[in-house]
Formats: sequence, C-alpha cells, structure tokens
Amino acid sequence: MSAAPTADSARASLEALRAEIAKAVVGQDPAVTGLVVALLCRGHVLLEGVPGVAKTLLVRALAASLQLETKRVQFTPDLMPGDITGSLVYDARTAEFSFQAGPVFTNLLLADEINRTPPKTQASLLEAMEERQVSVDGIPRPLPEPFLVAATQNPVEYEGTYPLPEAQLDRFLLKLILPLPSRETEIDVLTRHADGFNPRDLDSAGLRPVAGPADLDAARAAVAKTSVSADITAYIVDICRATRESPSLTLGVSPRGATALLATARAWAWLTGRDYVIPDDVKALALPTLRHRIQLRPEAEMEGTTPDSVITSVLARVPVPR
Repeated sequence: MSAAPTADSARASLEALRAEIAKAVVGQDPAVTGLVVALLCRGHVLLEGVPGVAKTLLVRALAASLQLETKRVQFTPDLMPGDITGSLVYDARTAEFSFQAGPVFTNLLLADEINRTPPKTQASLLEAMEERQVSVDGIPRPLPEPFLVAATQNPVEYEGTYPLPEAQLDRFLLKLILPLPSRETEIDVLTRHADGFNPRDLDSAGLRPVAGPADLDAARAAVAKTSVSADITAYIVDICRATRESPSLTLGVSPRGATALLATARAWAWLTGRDYVIPDDVKALALPTLRHRIQLRPEAEMEGTTPDSVITSVLARVPVPR
C-alpha cells in the first residue's frame, strides 16, 4: 500500500499536469491553471471561447492526466432535466421503478454549449453544483468526489441561445476566456496534426495520469492551511465593494464573490509555493473569479466598456496593503 501524498508531492504532481496536458493542448496554460484552481477549491468553471480553441479537448486531457472519470453532454434546445440528472425507470421484471443515473454522476462533467438549452434544463445543474447531490423522487443521491462542472459557451453566436441567469453564473467559481492562439502556437498545432496527432485518441498522444484524487485531497488540506492576513481580507472586501459603487455597473460583486476570490487566491498562493496570500495572488485571480459576477449598464456596454476593463480599473484604484 503506497503512502498518502504529502503537500509537497501533491504540488509537484499538479505542476506536472501542465506538461502532460501540453501533449494534447497547446498555448492554454492559464485555462489549465484555472481548472486546477477550481478543483482545489471544489468549484466549477465556465469556459468561453469561439469554436475550435480546444475547450472540449482541454477538459478531456485534464481528466486523462488526473485519473478522473469524465462525461460530456451536448446541450441542445430539446434536452430535458432528466437527461442530465437521471430518472426513474420502470422495470417490468420486478414491477418497480429503479433509478437510472444520468451523466452528471461523474467526476468531471463537460456541459458543452450550456447556453443552448432552456432555463429549466440549465437549472437542473444547480443542485448538483451547489449541494453535490441530485434529488429524484425526493431522495438525495450524492455525486462522486471530486466533482467539477466545466461548462462551455460561444461568445459570438447568440441566436437560439438562453443566456445563463445571474444566480447560475454566480455558481461558477471561475470564468475562463480561451483566446485564439498566436501565430507561433497555431503553427505548432498544425505541425502536430501533420505529424499524426489525433485529438480523439489521447492515448496515442502519450497522455498518462500524473496525479489522482489522493493528490487533490492532500492539496486541498494544504490550501486550507494557507494563511490570510487581516489586511488581505480587507483588500478583497474593498475590491468587491468598489465594484458595487462603479457607475458602469448595475450589479457589483456579492459577498459570495468575495469568498470565491479569497478561496482562489489561497489556492494560487499554495500552487506557487507559499503558505500565505499576498496582494499579487488576489490580483492574479480577480479577473477570472469576478468577471461573470458583475453586470454592465447598457450605456456603458455601448461605449465599449467590458467587465474586464471595469475590474482592472477597480484594481488600479483600490489601495494595496503593504
């Protein structure tokens, strides 16, 4: 029986994820880091990018490198809640109803194009994301651990979509933007394909598990011990309160957003090798943690203001603790 991972060995294993995932996905290091931070915080991730920037491949590569089970659901207008959570099925042999688990019963659920399904079906994920269980016929059924929802959406195509309501957006710990690759990165991608890389066959790319649930458990325990000074706590609160006073916004960051920023900053501090949080950790995670928790005024949006520009402006204004 192998010994339980230490905090240092868990950190080394999670750092090895970057190199392992890079065998399949090129140039998306910030998104890889964001997914690891979400796993450490037991949170969920919204991935936004145009089609073809490797959102699905990224999630599959993460699951393969972490020895986790993953399932993919293509969200469509006719998808029903039971198609995700599972439902009661009548068994003619026993003359009884039995529960047939849906794809949400996995470690890493890829909810592809989540904004293409109606609100009723989107809402079926709320209990799973918040309570980590699914209730069918009044019986709560716990989900596997770890459990992470990685939902994707296309930022440019809105016809036939159902934008996620604020309450559901707030359930995502991070919103990660996957940009189009640079010229050099795109050349690297094409070269790999010319050399025979098949994105549907990760085994042929040489991906192997470099970490597992035990490493995540050890890492989470270490993150929980990462200290946060009173000055850093006040700094996070000041940033979030400043968004509520911004003239460009109709909705600022809620207290839940502040606790999310505290959690992600701690995880990032630990990943970078420290057992305490500094202001740079807060700044590094402010955009992905807060950008989906604020709402622009229509007139500000027409003037070209973006959530990222508002948060960047707030970070520049709020005094940094010394």
